[in-house]
Amino acid sequence: MSEAVLKPRVLIVDDEKNIADSLATIFRLKGLDAIAAYSAESALDAIEDFEPDIVLSDVIMGKMTGVDLAIYLSRARPDVKVFLFSGHGSTASLLAEGSKKGHDFHLLAKPISPEKLIEELTAHR
Repeated sequence: MSEAVLKPRVLIVDDEKNIADSLATIFRLKGLDAIAAYSAESALDAIEDFEPDIVLSDVIMGKMTGVDLAIYLSRARPDVKVFLFSGHGSTASLLAEGSKKGHDFHLLAKPISPEKLIEELTAHR
């Protein structure tokens, strides 16, 4: 009997609930195991219980940005692949700040089709 192939576990983090929930639903329909969180802070709690393989986070959020979350995860959970996505041009300065600290992030631009997004996430696993 062959081993079952585990579905990638994806945590989507976006302070726009409709985006996070929609992506989680689409990902589940496409065969991924996905849940949504609505802030970087709530994502930290979800990570402990859900144990994702991939975190897809919006960059511009409340107190803690997606870059802050990515930096934290690169230290605390280096096994988790982090992708940042944003529709804001101002993200370049946040990413530059992360780069100065020795971090390299995958940045995906909004809007992006769910198919292309899934392709990007699974290609870099």
